[in-house]
Amino acid sequence: MNILVLGSGGREHTFAYKIAQSNLCDKLFVAPGNAGTADIATNISISVTDFDAIKNLVIDEKIEMVVVGPEDPLVQGIADFFANDSDLKNVALIGPSKEGARLEGSKEYAKEFLFRHNIPTAAYQSFTANTVNKGKEFLETLKPPYVLKADGLAAGKGVLILQDLETAKAELENMLTNKKFGAASEKVVIEEFLDGIELSVFVLTDGKNYITLPTAKDYKRIGEGDTGLNTGGMGAISPVPFADSSFMDKIEERVVKPTVEGLTKEKIEYKGFIFIGLIKVGDDPKVIEYNVRMGDPETEVVLPRVKTDLVSLFNHVSNQTLDKIDIDIDPRSATTVMTVSGGYPEAYEKGKEITGIDQIKDSIVFHAGTKIDNGKTVTNGGRVIAITSFDDDFRKALEKSYQNIEKLTFEKMYYRKDLGFDL
Repeated sequence: MNILVLGSGGREHTFAYKIAQSNLCDKLFVAPGNAGTADIATNISISVTDFDAIKNLVIDEKIEMVVVGPEDPLVQGIADFFANDSDLKNVALIGPSKEGARLEGSKEYAKEFLFRHNIPTAAYQSFTANTVNKGKEFLETLKPPYVLKADGLAAGKGVLILQDLETAKAELENMLTNKKFGAASEKVVIEEFLDGIELSVFVLTDGKNYITLPTAKDYKRIGEGDTGLNTGGMGAISPVPFADSSFMDKIEERVVKPTVEGLTKEKIEYKGFIFIGLIKVGDDPKVIEYNVRMGDPETEVVLPRVKTDLVSLFNHVSNQTLDKIDIDIDPRSATTVMTVSGGYPEAYEKGKEITGIDQIKDSIVFHAGTKIDNGKTVTNGGRVIAITSFDDDFRKALEKSYQNIEKLTFEKMYYRKDLGFDL
């Protein structure tokens, strides 16, 4: 079959890498793609939210499956667009309905869902510009640190964790009245702070059945020791060493099952990935957030460990027969380290030539923010290239990634050298 992957990052390159290995894939397209996907697929320069252009591409190229990478098209309702169009309704689309995508599109909606289905999470309240003073009063009832979350999509950067009460009040005002995160912070969720260690659990569901994919832990902050500004992710490790079988059983019973059952009970159409951001508090899992797609850079460590044919898995999702397939997981550890442009996550320059990619051995190169310019591979984003490696233990895998990164060069290249420091 002909398959289209939507997106341009490391996550989408990883999808393309796995799909290209499948005997079920005849032609592979990525829109808009990057320099890495150009090697294994046909890149098509259209926006992931230009649904009409996507429709034309699907019809012209006789595409039978669309895999949606990023959250924006999902939140904007691409699954409903396909389901309601007579020319597209038989195309398998991997991604939830617009209603399902609200689990990521609105922090408040996600919290309400968690509470409705008795899924463990932090206590919270929501506020708008009209109730900013009540928000400040609520902050006074909490102990530091204070957690402020923009309700809408803010590209992974809309969460503030602050130690000082007065700073928290000022930032609440900044988010609600000065629109610090634009429309995303027209509403702000204030949560109690949960103290523990974070991990991510990925679930693939057909709306009735589900498969739990490998766990991963990513590193969001730009600075070593988890300091500095939040980024889209500086690297990831899978599996998470502290997520033993008894802890995973708790996650399954208290979080995964009630999440999928909740979607079914509420008749929410959901065929795709659920990314569950968790925190281990003592010996108990609590949900920090839902995302409605795979994470980036977690995809670069989770999918390479999936040995089962990915297209076959997606066919089972589309046909609601995920209970009829077993998943085979590589038992080794996988790690990925992200190289980023100097200045990221604030202002950075693009168009810097990247050399040394062809020198990398025993690791997989996933392009995140790259493009081909006059035959050269150049930087085209804040996060540029991820290097994924396997070994029996995550420390050895990290060593491989770091050794290979030293062969890469582009102007002002930066990466964190301390991944796994907290494990």
